[in-house]
Amino acid sequence: MLNNSNFIDRIRLPFRKEKELYSSLYRVLGFYPRDIQLYKQALMHKSVKKRNEKGRPLNNERLEFLGDAILDAVVGDIVFRHFEGKREGFLTNARSKLVQRETLGKLAKEMGITQMVTMSGQATSHNSYMGGNAFEALVGAIYLDRGYSACMKFMEKRILKQLINIDKVAYKEVNFKSKLLEWSQKNRVNLEFRQLEQSFDEQNSPVFLYQVMIEGVEGCSGKGYSKKESQQMASKETLQRLRREPQFIDAIFGAKAERTKMEEEPVSVPEDFSEPKGLVSDNQQQTLSIAEDEFSLDEITAKPVEKTREEIIAEAEEAAFAEAGAK
Repeated sequence: MLNNSNFIDRIRLPFRKEKELYSSLYRVLGFYPRDIQLYKQALMHKSVKKRNEKGRPLNNERLEFLGDAILDAVVGDIVFRHFEGKREGFLTNARSKLVQRETLGKLAKEMGITQMVTMSGQATSHNSYMGGNAFEALVGAIYLDRGYSACMKFMEKRILKQLINIDKVAYKEVNFKSKLLEWSQKNRVNLEFRQLEQSFDEQNSPVFLYQVMIEGVEGCSGKGYSKKESQQMASKETLQRLRREPQFIDAIFGAKAERTKMEEEPVSVPEDFSEPKGLVSDNQQQTLSIAEDEFSLDEITAKPVEKTREEIIAEAEEAAFAEAGAK
């Protein structure tokens, strides 16, 4: 049996760097590549701006696309067999946690993949997606080089057996509802969960559908086999929307402005007045414990009201007249 160094010496490689790449890939993958060019491309960031003989960009974006699809299939297969009897919703969540960008990025850093990526001097080395993208591209390269079974073996033997506890990841619960409550409390906006319907599936199990309402603005809805599960799903989707849709945030704070304007008008308050539905009490606020590295929404808040062009011109003219009068 040949050891690693003898195996590499028998490969006709023109440069020392080529041998070093073979050794590095063996440490990461657990096997030697057949087509080294595929793996070179998988580790090539788009900032390099290299082109092939046909003038097309040569980077890892296409392999990343392929690897993303292969990962979904492979991890879905593993999760399906590992969690026997679990419902579709649990399996979907477990798979998404295992293939999400944060997980792949941490894996790439831990395995040394991030340090192997080739990029230009202008590229930002702190790009949080770079490692995860390279990981997906490597899976795409493995698929083209050795097939689906090699991808399955790589994920089972190298990743899930050595680096990730699949049970720990799958059962880790991120409390999206608490995160949304914390954000609403911080920005003083009314939040409520509205039940849209309750039905039964084919096995006669109850299914709940809830929708998030923020200042009366419709958020996302979520379906689950319990009220808690459905509200969690609705909260997760709404948090994603808050991060990605500025118009959604504008609508919320616009509705809040209208509400607070009406509340400023004098009204008679009955003695049994209670806190408006949706607001979080001080006791509830103290129970909100949120991980800082997950779903941070600190940057999402009300935008300052910008002055119109006419208001700016009017102010400038007024200042000019005042200065002329002083002289």
